[in-house]
Amino acid sequence: MATLSVPAAVPAVAEDCEQLRKAFAGWGTNERLIVSILAHRDAAQRRAIRRAYAEAYGEELLRAIGDEIHGKFERAVIQWTLDPAERDAELANEEAKKWQPGGRALVEIACARTPAQLFAARQAYHDRFKRSLEEDVAAHVTGDFRKLLVPLVSAYRYDGPEVNTSLAHSEAKLLNGKINEKAYSDDEVVRILTTRSKAQLLATFNSYNDQFSHPITKDLKEDPKNEYLSTLRAIIRCFTCPDRYFEKVVRLALGGVGTDEDTLTRVITTRAEVDLKVIKEAYQKRNSVPLEKAVSKETSRDYEDMMLALLGAEY
Repeated sequence: MATLSVPAAVPAVAEDCEQLRKAFAGWGTNERLIVSILAHRDAAQRRAIRRAYAEAYGEELLRAIGDEIHGKFERAVIQWTLDPAERDAELANEEAKKWQPGGRALVEIACARTPAQLFAARQAYHDRFKRSLEEDVAAHVTGDFRKLLVPLVSAYRYDGPEVNTSLAHSEAKLLNGKINEKAYSDDEVVRILTTRSKAQLLATFNSYNDQFSHPITKDLKEDPKNEYLSTLRAIIRCFTCPDRYFEKVVRLALGGVGTDEDTLTRVITTRAEVDLKVIKEAYQKRNSVPLEKAVSKETSRDYEDMMLALLGAEY
């Protein structure tokens, strides 16, 4: 399901480091060489390159990248080169500090990662910022969003397949009652969404559909401008249909007045080693246009090359 393309014969780590050093040398940076190496290495290989580069040249690779390239291309290359847990920590910190209703990075990190991946991101957050993720979310997020997001990012959900069907039935009924009362931030709603395993939540949402003849997300659309309801729907969609969730995020990033490069970069760099191929298929089905073509139309130059490489396209 990943789109990352790694060559069958990967050069030695020392050779990759030497080529990157050459890309940074001289009067002009060789951006295409940077893309040809880093956009075609998996997380373990990128980690090895960073370690070997620092040992060989006495300089952190990310610092060297930041000294040579700038803007949206720099952001894309650095986000991609980071270890996935480090990347999630950086994205979470950025969103927490600049919190605005409608932000989605925290939801995606909490709901579209495995429990182990979320735990690793929280550990990386400790190491990088000397604070806990939940501490910063509590400090910067307000109101009902804080009540929802603090336990969401703090969760360590059970990751097994077991489901309690009786519990799913009763909690679906409970959710329906709270939604009908417009008690969207009720403690029980928050508890269910932030503690139950993915398998249990899927069973609950399926039971909701069976009992009330429509999906729970339909009942959370009463006020399309309500960002809290939109966040609840995003949480549910991250669990139930992540490919369609991310397709919509990408579509909106590409379809507004001006491309939202930060959002586009976030989705492509975080999903290229996971399920970006499935997201591409969902985009093609929904829009009758290949995602690579849409990205190429809305981006340019080195940033375009990086995005297309991670999408698995030849450029």
